[in-house]
Order: sequence, then structure tokens, then C-alpha cells
Amino acid sequence: MIFGATGDLAKRKLFPSLYNLFKKEQLGRFAVIGVARRTLTNEEFQNNVKQSVNPDGAENSEIDEFASRFYYHSHDVTDSNSYAALNRLATEMDSHYGLKGNRIFYLAMAPEFFGTIAEHLKLDGLTETQGFKRLVIEKPFGHDLDSAKVLNNQIRTAFSEDEIYRIDHYLGKEMVQNIEVIRFANAIFEPLWNNRFISNIQVTSSEVLGVEERGRYYEKSGALRDMVQNHMLQMVALLAMEPPIRLTTDEVRSEKVRVFRALRPIKDSDVNQYFVRGQYGKGKIQDLEVPAYNQEEMVSPESNTETFVAGRLMIDNFRWAGVPFYIRTGKRMAAKSTKIVVQFKDIPMDLYNKQEGSVNPNLLVIHIQPEEGITLYFNAKRSGQSLNSTPVKLSYANKGIDGLNTPEAYEKLLYDCLRGDATNFTHWDEVALSWSFVDNISAVWENEKESFPNYESGTMGPKAADELLEKDGFFWWPVTDLDVETC
Repeated sequence: MIFGATGDLAKRKLFPSLYNLFKKEQLGRFAVIGVARRTLTNEEFQNNVKQSVNPDGAENSEIDEFASRFYYHSHDVTDSNSYAALNRLATEMDSHYGLKGNRIFYLAMAPEFFGTIAEHLKLDGLTETQGFKRLVIEKPFGHDLDSAKVLNNQIRTAFSEDEIYRIDHYLGKEMVQNIEVIRFANAIFEPLWNNRFISNIQVTSSEVLGVEERGRYYEKSGALRDMVQNHMLQMVALLAMEPPIRLTTDEVRSEKVRVFRALRPIKDSDVNQYFVRGQYGKGKIQDLEVPAYNQEEMVSPESNTETFVAGRLMIDNFRWAGVPFYIRTGKRMAAKSTKIVVQFKDIPMDLYNKQEGSVNPNLLVIHIQPEEGITLYFNAKRSGQSLNSTPVKLSYANKGIDGLNTPEAYEKLLYDCLRGDATNFTHWDEVALSWSFVDNISAVWENEKESFPNYESGTMGPKAADELLEKDGFFWWPVTDLDVETC
């Protein structure tokens, strides 16, 4: 059952992902009930599904068969009578398609309704089923730690923790899931994955787009809550976690939680020493003039909301003591890219520092989007008679045949949910600890008026973000492909 079935998420992500699973015969026996306020017939809803997965409108019997499993229920999320009618329809689907009472409730709608829906599902009997029941929730999970606790308590009245699947779509991305494999399946990396050999790790997620039509939401959220509390901290946890005893949901989650517990808390007086915020001004993106954030629709002209965050995270445990994890994320930046750069320490004695072209640091770059792949930068002898070194790279790109078969993140996560594998979904402990870390930063920023805008659209953020690394003797590696001749 998809609550919010007429919304943008369902149309752009959920229906196409379910169709891909259907084509791969990974759905088995299934039916989908679309739930939303709007009044639609089953036929109208099925046509919406067809248009979502087949925008060209070409005749396709496979799509017709897929869409025939979709039914529509016009719903009031606060009315028990509406839930009773939904339960009757679900029971009919159970019987008609032989679904054994297995039910997944996907909440693809405004987060203020999450708790209400969960409580009604319990109160009005939809969770009383012979099969499994699972609740899938989109972010944001709360607005801060206190609101997240309230929401979690509401949801836990109807579902146990192992039945709750909190989606972070970054955890469904191919190369984010590859972080564990790169680390734990390669003897050339895992022995070096510590403070003896790594000088710093940089995680960047930059967007070219502005807030578009999400101004009202973004004014309440900002980049810190929208990106850092979930996506960025999740990637840091995967990079920093200890090897799990085995690759089970509980063991992997347990190691990620240990990372969050080891994050160095930031005192109020130190927030602006560890974190930088920014808000984009007007500028040019691909030769087009774009407005400043405070000129966007549904945004206050005096807005104090950040559209950019850069920070230095310190993980106070034996493996990572002294190694900074730098994160940055923002809108209206120079390029769309999500990339991880692991910078290894310089060798103790640079034999080539007096030669033409000094030795460059070794880098492991994990490309997450838009390209997918891995690049290892190292030094080799330059062609010719001298012993001068030059940086070279080894690359693996997830393109071509591999790229065509790379599942969309939502497709992978929906399949995991169907199989009951919650490894790539966030546990409550992760949510609580990440909110606890972020809340102190947001409290300081909300009480301080910043001089915005402080970076031009089409750039890589405010100058203070560069100075954050310069204080430690580092600099941000570019998000576009590194030029090995000049890096």
C-alpha cells in the first residue's frame, strides 16, 4: 500500500522501480493499493502508472499486465472509516492474489502524517494479518531529536523496530554499497584503513539545482537537516566502521552505531570552528542567470537558512584518532557530483622532491554520482631518461554493460524490503545519534544571524569552506575528474 500514490515520488521513483522488479520476476505474487486524498477510479490510477513507466505511450502487454495489479483507494488519513474500507480492499487482494496476508505500508507523503497513519493502521486492524507487516518511511524522520523521539514512539505502537524500514536512498546507491566491499574484500586497503596511513577523508555531495519548488520545505530544513543528518553521516559511518563479524543486518548496523557514538561532540563555542554554512546568491549556471536563494518562491527575503554546509568531523576511537573527515554539501554549485576522496599520508622521505615535479599523495576516489566507479591515483616514473615521477591512475568505471544493469537505488531498497533485509535502512539508534550530533549545530546557527548570501551560484561554496581545510594544511580535491598532470 503506497500512501501518497498520486505524488511525485511515487510517479518518478516507486512505480518505475516496481516495474523493473516485475520485469525481472522479483515481485512474485503481488498487488498494489494506491492511497491518496484525490478521487480517482482504478482505471485512471492504472493509466497514471502506465504513463509513469512508459511515457511514450507505446502499446506493451507486459506494462498492461503490471498495471492491472494496481488499485486505488481515496483516503482520509484521520478517518477510521476510511481505514476500515482500505482494510476490506486489502483483504480482497490477499484472497484474490494469494498473498498470505503479507503487507508493506509505504508512506510516501508529508512526514507530519507518519505517526497518525501508523497509529490508525494499528487501531483500525490493518496490521492484524497472518503474514508479515512492514512500514517504509521516507526522510525526514523528525525535525530534531525530540520530534524524532515522538514520531518513533507513535510508530512503535504499531510496528516493532525490525518491521520499520527508514529509507535513506543514498544507501541504495551502487557505489555507496560498494564502500564495504572495497574496504573488507581487498587486502591492499583494509590494513591501511586507519590513522597510520590516511591523512584525511573528504565526502562531497554537490548539486547544480537550487531549491526549485521546495522553498517552503527547505526553509524549515536547510542543508544541515536535509543532507548532513542522514546522507552525509551515513557515508561517513560506512567509511569509518569496524569490520563486522558477519554481514548481517544487526552486525552492520551495530558497527555504524559505534561510529556515531565516537563522533566528537561539538560545543556551542566551537561550532563555527568545525562547521561552515553558506547560502547561494545569484549567478550563472550553464550560461543561464539564476536567482539567489532568498529570491526563490516561498523563501523569506531575510532567510537565515543554509543551502551549503561544510564540516570537519573527528571520530575519537583507536582507528581514527587525529584523522579529519571533511564533508560538504550544497545547492547551486559548480557541478553535480557525489564523491569520496581518501587521501593517504605522504611517504616519510620524498626522494623525488628535488626532481622536476614532486611526488603527489596517493588518493582513492569513490565516484558515487553521476558517474560510478573507483579511481586509484599513484606515482610512477615519467617516460624518458630521468627518474622524475608523474601521477597516474587506475580506474574502474561502472559504465557500458555494467551501467545499463545498475539498479536504481529505490529498486534495490524496495527489493531488500520485500526480502526482509533491513541492512541498508537506518536503525533508530542511528537516527537518534545523528540528530543528537546535528541538533547542537543547528541550535547555534538558528540563534546567530549570518551574512547571506555568501557564495555565488555556480561556484563550490563560500571561501570559509576552503579555509576550514587550509587550517589543517589540506585543500578540497575537485569534484570533477582530477587532472593527473596538474594535481
